[in-house]
Amino acid sequence: MKFYLIPIISFLIFSYSNAQIKVAVNRFKNNLNHITPKQSKLIYENTKTFPNNTELSIAIIKNGDINFIGIRRTNDKLKFRNNKHNVFEVGSISKIFTSTLLTNLMFENRLKLNDSIQQHLNFDLKTGQNITFQELSNHTSGLPRLPSNLNLKTAPKANPYKEYDEQKLRIYLTNKIELNQEHGNKYEYSNLGVGLLGFIMTKISKSTYEDLLQEKILSKYGMTNSTTIRSKIKSKLIYGLNSKGKKTSNWDMNVLTGAGAILSSTTDLSKFALAQFNIENQELTLTQKSTFKVNDDMSIGLGWHIFKTKNGNQIISHEGATGGYTSLIALDIKNKNGVIILSNVSGWNQDMGNIENLGFGIIETLSTTE
Repeated sequence: MKFYLIPIISFLIFSYSNAQIKVAVNRFKNNLNHITPKQSKLIYENTKTFPNNTELSIAIIKNGDINFIGIRRTNDKLKFRNNKHNVFEVGSISKIFTSTLLTNLMFENRLKLNDSIQQHLNFDLKTGQNITFQELSNHTSGLPRLPSNLNLKTAPKANPYKEYDEQKLRIYLTNKIELNQEHGNKYEYSNLGVGLLGFIMTKISKSTYEDLLQEKILSKYGMTNSTTIRSKIKSKLIYGLNSKGKKTSNWDMNVLTGAGAILSSTTDLSKFALAQFNIENQELTLTQKSTFKVNDDMSIGLGWHIFKTKNGNQIISHEGATGGYTSLIALDIKNKNGVIILSNVSGWNQDMGNIENLGFGIIETLSTTE
């Protein structure tokens, strides 16, 4: 099953040749270590062309039980590695957390999903349309992928969002904003929209995004190695690789933090995943409910993309990519199955789609027997 969604944090994908990368030797094929032969093959086939120093941290959840698999390519060999506590940029998976903050504030009666965001701003949006919080969360606001005064062609490629601050966002919203279509009518993936959602919630709560994240989500689920502040987890951070396999800068999201600034581990994200299976966590289950039908194959909840598999199961998922990392989380809520993949495969790497292929390939194996 291939969805080819890849809703990444980046605006443009550039192709680079990986012709110089040798196919890695498989050094874990005879040490399956609680994974099935089919899963082992999927891992090898989808990672063998990544550059040296590539790491993947994988969590496989079956019936609510978790197995962790770490992979590192060194000297053209793929080997197991214990990296479940190591930290990676998760990119646009952050959007799920931003939507979860939204439902938290809703249950606290701080806002309503169908409130116009203009009600909660102390300046006037240039557009006369009443964009709602739900529309920011489910990408139906009509806002473009990025604001027109953030040009990724001219911004520093290694850290393109770093200089985009609150002042520039306000200038865009008050003077330059243009919707691509009427709000509420069409799905169009927007980093701007979810970044704006995070920004507005910090104003409503008179708090920082990090403090909201820690208070409402991370502390609740024991996610002690998750944050938007790199200095907190510096000793556990796996460095990112660019498209050529060289060490690259981490990304600073500045005012668009809500779109993709979180760093986390598979251990922490597994806790978040298990919490999704618990119907008593109303702020989570609300994010999983469809709010807009995109097409016959996909709907969207609050942040989560929702798919039907060929065997009839429903999968909620999100992917992420930055200059040095690619990630995926996909969950089958009914059967308490899932997969989480964090990697330092660049979002610019021509084979970054293999992370998606691997994730959904593993999901398929969890509902079948070998």
